[in-house]
Amino acid sequence: MQTPVNPFKQALQNQRRQIGFWLNLPNTTVAEIAAGAGFDWLLIDGEHTYHSLETILHQLQTIAAYPQTHAIARLPMGHGYVGEMLIKQYLDLGVQTLLVPMVDTPEQAAAIVRAARYPGEGGAGGIRGMAGGRAARWGRWPQYVHEANDRLCILVQAETRTAIDNLEAIAAVDGVDGIFIGPADLSASMGHRGNPAHPEMQALMEDATRRIVAAGKAAGNLSPDRASAQRYLDWGATFVAVGLDTNVLARETSALASHFKSG
Repeated sequence: MQTPVNPFKQALQNQRRQIGFWLNLPNTTVAEIAAGAGFDWLLIDGEHTYHSLETILHQLQTIAAYPQTHAIARLPMGHGYVGEMLIKQYLDLGVQTLLVPMVDTPEQAAAIVRAARYPGEGGAGGIRGMAGGRAARWGRWPQYVHEANDRLCILVQAETRTAIDNLEAIAAVDGVDGIFIGPADLSASMGHRGNPAHPEMQALMEDATRRIVAAGKAAGNLSPDRASAQRYLDWGATFVAVGLDTNVLARETSALASHFKSG
């Protein structure tokens, strides 16, 4: 049986917009509600939440019942030995698309790609350890180890001034499929902590988005604000997350309570 293709990667290659939603809560019911909403992709956030490998697996299994929605997982880190180990573990769970935070240089991006790829002919190409398990559906996808590298989609996050200065070099790394602008951390690094809407930040992110697209790679971003999310799309971003589960829950419950208690 052939290893399934990566529909999200194909969409990026064909420059088709992909609208996503962020899953902070390690809860399969929340994941199922979001998966049934019609988003193109859902981000399982292993960086700023209390996700474990087990909860990520459970959400992958839940989202798999909704084939129109692609599961992406964000690692807590992607550099050094710990990063390489986590990349291997996430992929062995069956993740096809990784989002890796805080990538500042092309050297870091190249190391991430190597960690995610199996070795090629003569041992070149990657350092991912060989294993079976869920990624290969316990041997039921017999060609997995030969096809996994082609199905893999790697998204790296630009979240500092250094990363913005290195955008073209990062985009030129073979195996990097897209660059995601991290609005919160980037704003903090530029002296506008908590204010990605600042005009300087908006100009910087617009320029970065256009540079990523001009370099031939997909650009991504995140905003719980509809107008901002649409602005990112208008700049040329291909994959944009338009909300977060925790934000939607906090905002809507507060609005509902306020509506009935204001009198």
